[in-house]
Formats: sequence, structure tokens, C-alpha cells
Amino acid sequence: IYKGIDVSHHNGVIDWEKVKKSGIDFVLIRAGYGKLITQKDNQFENNYAGCKKNEIPCGVYWYSYAKSADEAVEEAKVCIEILKNKQFDYPILFDIEEKSQSSLGKSLCSEICKAFCNYLEQNGYFAGIYTFDSFADTNISEDVKNRYTMAVARIGSEPKHSHYDIWQYSWKGKIDGINGDVDLDYRYYKKALKVSDEIKVGSTELST
Repeated sequence: IYKGIDVSHHNGVIDWEKVKKSGIDFVLIRAGYGKLITQKDNQFENNYAGCKKNEIPCGVYWYSYAKSADEAVEEAKVCIEILKNKQFDYPILFDIEEKSQSSLGKSLCSEICKAFCNYLEQNGYFAGIYTFDSFADTNISEDVKNRYTMAVARIGSEPKHSHYDIWQYSWKGKIDGINGDVDLDYRYYKKALKVSDEIKVGSTELST
């Protein structure tokens, strides 16, 4: 099992050397949220630099408020602007979990996911989706879950649906170098992350 964490500005300033020594295998960093460049996570640069300096493989998640495919593309454009000239080993995850989104229904939520992920792929990024297990079951279609790498949160037991590639299993983790609670993830050795044939950069090593 690969052991990972999710981090954002909520975790404050992180001592990445200590995190590396604690045995963490990968990190998912929040790059930002919404569709404005000013919504960049204010610890993103520090967290990215800390992972790179300590050779910890990392990916990104982008917290979404999109209620249409067009808005999802706007979010993707801002995300890409923030990620420019950076290299990642794990996916760029579209974080869809707002109640205002779940009320849109499965068809529209699935279109929103595809719009964001397709735009990232068209620009050479390895895209995936992050959400809660119940949201994935109710609001994301089977073809979308089969098409993209899925990071799924379920506390206390494994996700019920079979499509997940990364499992967020705790929101109360304790890791040396991080003050307070941190989200904990597993990725299994035998589960290859789904990488599109169109993607030629960065993270294709994870598909082996």
C-alpha cells in the first residue's frame, strides 16, 4: 500500500522534511478553488516546493463550485494557470462535493466532471475526480467513473463502489511535521491509476 495525505492552507506551514521521514509516499495538494486566480490556495507554492525538495511524489486537487460544464472549464483554465511549469507524479483531481452540485443530478454532475477533466487532458495533464463515496454513487455516471482515476472518501470502511483508485480513509490523521489533523489516503500497489492514452507527460509511470 502507498500511504498518502491531502493538504491545504488549513494545515498551515508544513515541515516537509519531517513528513518525508514519517513514511508518506505521496501527497495531494490543494491548488485552489472556484474560477478566479485569486482563489489559489495560499500554501500551494510552499507545499509544492516542499514535496519537490524532499522528493515526495505529488498531485493536486481543485475544489469546485461549478454548476455547469462551462463553469467547470473556467475552473480548469484557472487551475492550469496555477499549475504552469510544474510537474506532477499523481493526478490533477477535480474535487466535486458541494450540496449545490449534488442537487443538479447525475447527468449534469457527470457532464461537469467530464468538462473539467477533458480540458485538463487536452492540455497534457493527468486528470481524475475526487469526491465522497455517496456522491460518486448518486451523482456520477458509471462511464465517467470507469473513464477517470477516482479518489474517494469514506470514513470507517472501504468505498462501496468498485471504481476507486485512491481511498481517503481518515480526516483525523496525525503526521510528524503537520500541526493538527490531516486527511489520510491509501493507494494500492495492484491498482494502476487510469491514464488516458492521450496523456504523454509526467505521470504515466503510475499506469504500470
